Amino acid sequence: MEHRVMPTHIIAGAGIVINENDEILMVKTYNAGWVFPGGQVEVGENVIQAVKREVMEEAGVDIEVGEVFCISSNTGKNPGYNGVKEIPTKIMLDFICRAKSGTPRPSDENSESAYVAKEKVLELIQTPAYRERYKAFLEYAGRPIYLEYVTKPSFELKLKRLI
Repeated sequence: MEHRVMPTHIIAGAGIVINENDEILMVKTYNAGWVFPGGQVEVGENVIQAVKREVMEEAGVDIEVGEVFCISSNTGKNPGYNGVKEIPTKIMLDFICRAKSGTPRPSDENSESAYVAKEKVLELIQTPAYRERYKAFLEYAGRPIYLEYVTKPSFELKLKRLI
C-alpha cells in the first residue's frame, strides 16, 4: 500500500497593534529590520493565542486580537537553516489588534520596540512582504485582502484580491 505524505505548511499570525493614540506597534528585528510583531503558531496553540504570545514576547504589550484584515500565502519553499532541511510554504493571518497594557521594550528577537504614527510605518518597513501586508491594512475596508507571493530568489507578488 502506498504511503501518502500530508502537505506541510507553516501557520503564522501577526498583529497590527494600535494604541490609544492611533499609533502602530513596531519591532526592529535583527534580520528583517522594522516589522509589525508576529510569528509561527506552536503545536497545541491556536492562531489568536499565537498572536497574543508573539506580541508579548517581542514587545511586552498585552493585546486584544480583533478581525483578520489579510491572509497571505508564501508559496515558495526555501532551503532551511539551523538544522532545518527545508522551509515549507507558509500561511499568514494578519489581525487588527488593540493594545491593552504594557510599554514597548526590546527582546531576544528585536533590538527595539516602539509605537509609530500610522503614516510613518511604510517608511520604516524594508521587507517587501511586510510592506504589502501593511498596505493591505491601510486598504482594509471590511473585507480581508488575500496575497500570494514568493520571497526568494526575490520578492514577487503573484496575486492580490479581496476575499
